[in-house]
Amino acid sequence: MSTQWVFWLSQAHGRGERMWRRASSDSRVYLVSDTWSTHAPESMTDQNAHAWHESNQAYLAAALDYLRALLEAHIARSTGGPLSVEPSLAAASAVSATMARPSSAERACRLFGLSEFERDLLLLCAAVEFDAAFASLCASASGDPARPYATFGLALAALPNPHWSALSPDAPLRRFLLVEPAIGIPGTPLTRLPLRIDERVLHYLAGVAHGDERLVPLLAPQAIPGGDVLVPAHAAIADQVIGVFGDHDRSGGSVVQVCGSDAVAKRAIVAAAAHRVGRALRVIDATALPSSPGDLALLVRLMEREAALGGWVYLIDCDDQDAADSARLASVQRLVDALHVPVALACRDRWTSVRKSSVVCEVDKPAVAEQRRIWQAALGESAARLNGHVDRLVTHFHLGAQAIRDATAEAAAAGAVHREPEDLATLLWDACRARARPRLDDLAQRIEPSASWHDLVLPEPQRQILREIAVHVRRRATVYEQWGFAAQSARGLGISALFSGPSGTGKTMAAEVLARELRLDLYRVDLSATVSKYIGETEKNLRRIFDAAEEGGVILLFDEADALFGKRSEVKDSHDRYANIEVGYLLQRMEAYRGLAILTTNLKGSLDSAFLRRIRFVVQFPFPDVIQRTEIWRRVFPARTPTSGLDERQLARLNVGGGNIRNIALGAAFLAAEADEPVRMPHLLRAAQVEYAKLEKPLTEAEAGEWPDR
Repeated sequence: MSTQWVFWLSQAHGRGERMWRRASSDSRVYLVSDTWSTHAPESMTDQNAHAWHESNQAYLAAALDYLRALLEAHIARSTGGPLSVEPSLAAASAVSATMARPSSAERACRLFGLSEFERDLLLLCAAVEFDAAFASLCASASGDPARPYATFGLALAALPNPHWSALSPDAPLRRFLLVEPAIGIPGTPLTRLPLRIDERVLHYLAGVAHGDERLVPLLAPQAIPGGDVLVPAHAAIADQVIGVFGDHDRSGGSVVQVCGSDAVAKRAIVAAAAHRVGRALRVIDATALPSSPGDLALLVRLMEREAALGGWVYLIDCDDQDAADSARLASVQRLVDALHVPVALACRDRWTSVRKSSVVCEVDKPAVAEQRRIWQAALGESAARLNGHVDRLVTHFHLGAQAIRDATAEAAAAGAVHREPEDLATLLWDACRARARPRLDDLAQRIEPSASWHDLVLPEPQRQILREIAVHVRRRATVYEQWGFAAQSARGLGISALFSGPSGTGKTMAAEVLARELRLDLYRVDLSATVSKYIGETEKNLRRIFDAAEEGGVILLFDEADALFGKRSEVKDSHDRYANIEVGYLLQRMEAYRGLAILTTNLKGSLDSAFLRRIRFVVQFPFPDVIQRTEIWRRVFPARTPTSGLDERQLARLNVGGGNIRNIALGAAFLAAEADEPVRMPHLLRAAQVEYAKLEKPLTEAEAGEWPDR
C-alpha cells in the first residue's frame, strides 16, 4: 500500500516541534484544476501529490512562524521591549513560488475572497489547534492568562491591516462558517469571545480532504460516467448543462432542471457535465431536506462552503416528489433560491414555482433506435447471433442505457455469450424482466403465473380473443417498428383489455395464462388502494406504477376497474373535477403504455363510455353452464391428488362459478387429508355446504338431492 507523510505540529513539544507521521493512502487528497478530489487524476502521480503535500506543509509552517512573530512583536510593543525583526511572509511566499499548485491556505483565500487580515485571523485560529505553544502565546499577547485562545480583540491589536467588518455575520469568515465566535457568558463583548476554526476547514488547511460531518448523511457521490455511456441525445443535453455550470455569471444565479422519466440518465448527464467543468457531483434527496427555516439556512451555508472547498455541483433529487406537495416544494424552493453555487433539480415535470432563472432539459429514455444501438454495442459479436431477438427486447422493454448494460453483464456473468442463441435470448429476456421488480414490488402484488391454456375453461370465442391479445403483444415489434405504425403516431400503441364478468369466472386466471404464454411478469394493482382522497395522490400513484411497469414490460392487472373508471359525473364541486381528472389521466397513460394492461370488473355497465372506446379488447367471461362446470370439475384436482368415485356430472349441478369450484375442491382435499383417505363425494358435499354458507345461499335439492354417500 502506498503511503504519504502528513505534517503535524505536536502540542507536546514546547514551541511546536515540526514532526511527520505516516498516513494511510486512504486519506490522500489532490488539488486538480482548483478542484479538490479524493482520486488522483491521470496527470497527477503519487509522486506529484506527495511533493504538493510537502510544499503545502512547508507553506503552513512558514505562515505559522509569521503569526508567531506577529504575536511576539505585539507582546514586545505592549511591554516596551525591543522588536528584533519586522515580521514578514517572505518565507511563506518563497515556498508558494515553488509550488506547481497553490497551497490550501492560498486557495481558501481566493475561494472565499478573504482579505489579508481575514487570512491571518483564520490562520491564527488554526495555529491554536496545530501548536499548543500558540495558546500560551495568545494568553501572553492578550495580557490575561485565562484567555489562552484567539480572540477578535487580539487579532485587531496584533495583526496588520485590521478591519471590524471581518467578523460581521455576512463577511466570508462567518458566512461560510470558517471561524465562529464561541458562545460565552451573556454580556461578554464580541472582541473577548474565543474564536474557533471549523474542524472541516482545519483539515482542509492541513491538506486532508474530509467532508463536513453534517452533510455526509445527506449527500451521495455520483460516479462519473464513461465517455460512451451517454447516448447522443443525452450527450447534447450534457453540453447544454455544461454551458450553465461553466458560466460563472450564470452558475450561481440559475438552476438547471433535468426533467423526465429516466432517473439514471439524469444523474449521469449532470455528473458528466460537472466533470467536464472540473467539478464533482453530489446528490441530495429532497425528502432529506429540513423543514425548519433555521436548519435550512445552515444547510445552505454548509453546501456553499463545501461547493467551494470540494469543487462540488449539487443535484437535488425530486423525482419522487410531486409539485402538489407544498411543504416539500417550499423547502426545495428556499434551498435553490438561496444557493449561489451550481445546482440542478431532477424532477418528473418542470417546477414553475422556482424563482431562479431556470434552464429546463427534458431527459427521457433513449429512443427505440438508440436502444437498439446500445444493445448491439453491449452484446458485441453476440448481437448478430440473436436473429431478431434484439428487436423483441427493444419493443417489450423500455430500458435506459445503464439498465441495458447491466442486463447484458448479467447474461455474460452466467456464461450466456458462449451458449446457443436461444439460451442467450432467454437469459437477456429474464434479466430485462427483473429490472422493474424492485420498484414494482412496493406498488403492486406480483402474481407468479401457474395456469395454462389447459386450465382455462371458456367458450371458444373468448379463448380466441385471448389468443389474439397474445399475438398483439408478441408481434408488436413487427407491426409498430418494422411496418411503421409507431412512426405514424405514438398514441394508441398500448394494448389494453377489459375482462368483465361475475366473480370467479376466470378473469385472473386468464391474465395468468397470458403472462405465462408471453413470459412476462404479472402484477395486480388494487385500484381501491391506489385511489386516494388527497388531490394529486392518485395520479402520483398511477404514474409510479406505469413508469416502473413500462421499464420491465410487465402485464398490469387492475382489479375492480369500476372503482376508478365509473361514469364521469357532472362537475358540481372540486372533488368531482379532480375525480374526472384522475380518470382522464389513467386513460392517457393506458393509451401510451407500451405493455399490456388488463382491467377487470363485475359491472361493465357502470364504466364510462369514453373509457370503453379506448380499450382494444373486451372479453366477457360468462357464468359457466353445466357443460363448462363439468369440464372445470374434471380439471380442478391436480394429477397427484388421490380421488375415488367422483361424479363430475353430479358435481356440475352445483350452480357456482369456477372460483367457488376451486374453493370446494380445496376444502374437500383438506377434509380427505384429515381422514387419511382419497377425496370422495361426501368430502365434496361437506365442502360445498361450507362454500354455500359463505355465499349466503341454500344448497337446493336439485343440486344435492342424489348425492352419493360414498
